[in-house]
Amino acid sequence: MSVRPGTGWPGELATARTPVATTPAEVTSLATSARDLAGVGARVSVCRACPRLVEWRERVAVEKRRSFAAETYWGRPVPGFGSADPALLIVGLAPAAHGANRTGRMFTGDRSGDWLYAALHRVGIASQPTSVSAGDGLTLRGTYITAAVRCAPPANAPTPAERDACRPWLERELTLTWPRLRSIVVLGGFGWAALWPALRAVGAEVPARVPNFGHGVSVEVEGRSVLGCYHVSQQNTFTGRLTEPMLDDVLGRAALLAGLAGHG
Repeated sequence: MSVRPGTGWPGELATARTPVATTPAEVTSLATSARDLAGVGARVSVCRACPRLVEWRERVAVEKRRSFAAETYWGRPVPGFGSADPALLIVGLAPAAHGANRTGRMFTGDRSGDWLYAALHRVGIASQPTSVSAGDGLTLRGTYITAAVRCAPPANAPTPAERDACRPWLERELTLTWPRLRSIVVLGGFGWAALWPALRAVGAEVPARVPNFGHGVSVEVEGRSVLGCYHVSQQNTFTGRLTEPMLDDVLGRAALLAGLAGHG
């Protein structure tokens, strides 16, 4: 079963009193009334609005992968992670079943996270190059990591309805971070497609014709730069479609645009 709120998991944001969304309409209501990123994260972490995703994430937490059989799985939606007032936002796809769904922190405990946090450390944003558990002491400077969908989906493939039900959480994060935000890195085409409706929904002046997703594509939105980056999935990193220099280039540009470069 999933970890109950308020039972001492490292970085836990919710308590037994945190309101729980059980429908898409309740997601919208609870997202728009959250006062800060921590409040959004707390409510995200107890969401039960998508029955298929609830069933899957909790089943994975019971059945587990053999190599993690002795571990307790988080088994809940994964909140965003990082600075409370970021200048750089990183948007992924969804938690991995045996990564963030196990550890309770974005991109933590799997090879995708190994690539991402090592690169963030190289460009001076992450305090350490590894991310193995929610209690390992990792911190991010001026950066917040989130995702288009917050629950681990079967076959790593959320449905359009699940993506849309989850979007108000991203919309609220964009609203709260927009004043200081200077750059956004989107990992993969799914996140790219999810970001633009969210930006329009919060009133950002999005170009009438947004370029198709591609590695290194850049779009200006109200003085902020939105950068595309191939996802740090094993499908990309194992095949060489995404290399360390390619990843460092996009994240380094984003850090520079956000005013975070050279201040390690």
